[in-house]
Amino acid sequence: MNSISIIIAIYNRKDELRELLNSLTLQSDKNFEVIIVDDGSIIDLRSTIDMFKNILDLKFFRKENSGPGLSRNYGAEKAKNDWLVFVDSDVIVEKDYIGNIKKNLAQTSCDAFGGADKAHIGFNLMQKAISYAMTSIFTTGGIRGSKKSVSKFQPRSFNMGVRKETFDKVGGFSEMRIGEDPDLSMTLWENGYTTAFFDNIGVYHKRRTDFRKFSRQVYQFGVARPILNQRHPSYTKVTFWFPSFFLMGYIIGLIHYFVWSYGFILSMYGLYTMVIFFHALLRTKNISIAAMAVTTAFIQMFSYGYGFLKSWIKLNILKEKPEDAFPGHFYRK
Repeated sequence: MNSISIIIAIYNRKDELRELLNSLTLQSDKNFEVIIVDDGSIIDLRSTIDMFKNILDLKFFRKENSGPGLSRNYGAEKAKNDWLVFVDSDVIVEKDYIGNIKKNLAQTSCDAFGGADKAHIGFNLMQKAISYAMTSIFTTGGIRGSKKSVSKFQPRSFNMGVRKETFDKVGGFSEMRIGEDPDLSMTLWENGYTTAFFDNIGVYHKRRTDFRKFSRQVYQFGVARPILNQRHPSYTKVTFWFPSFFLMGYIIGLIHYFVWSYGFILSMYGLYTMVIFFHALLRTKNISIAAMAVTTAFIQMFSYGYGFLKSWIKLNILKEKPEDAFPGHFYRK
């Protein structure tokens, strides 16, 4: 039996929660429960909850702030069904989301699964540009957007399902506040469990709404990666260094240009700019989005690369403990 519990950990995103819950009311398969865990929001979410409590099989819990991972664990403890499906509060699901999950589970043997994220037609230009940067083959390698881009899929918590029995056995999400979802995926692999990618359960992911917030977010992702490499050395890849090499190469190119008037290195970044622009234009059919995609792509590479390099130096050169070097990345009781 593939019964499903949707678990939503949320902090403050009242409007996004309403949109997500509304999309869940439109499901063609209505046999599922929804568990919402308010992670210490400073705004009251009750009015939004009350709008849907008689439409959905909905349970609402409020707890002290601990970060998303431990809040999802809290929700998992309250779940009654066989499968836990975690979605972020800023996503929207299509009407066959639940039905397609059940069809896939009936056909595929796995212990955890995930799906892609994409931009909804109603998203603003910034959100669509950021979605491109997070899913393009020329930025992230397409790992969030296509089954063809990965050899072993790491489900991410914006769209992730785990068998409840399996989740309980590995102890759920760890104390990491950022990077807790790839941490769980690798923990599953290390314990002999399998993961799968379902290509027909994509969600519409709003993400950050301006360049500054996006930069901060991907910087934090960059910081998390060396921590994850330390926790799971078997799954370290040299490609994780690419954004840092990209950043350092750009700095070297600027030095060469202004000191020696040597512009070959920067010309390679100009070529990359053209590739991003025309690929984004081909995908989105919108010149404004394509132009913004160039900016979001460079922000992603620079911010992630800087975060990765800073974290790698602190952990591997200065030999600092992750919890001391980046206390904001962990929850401490």
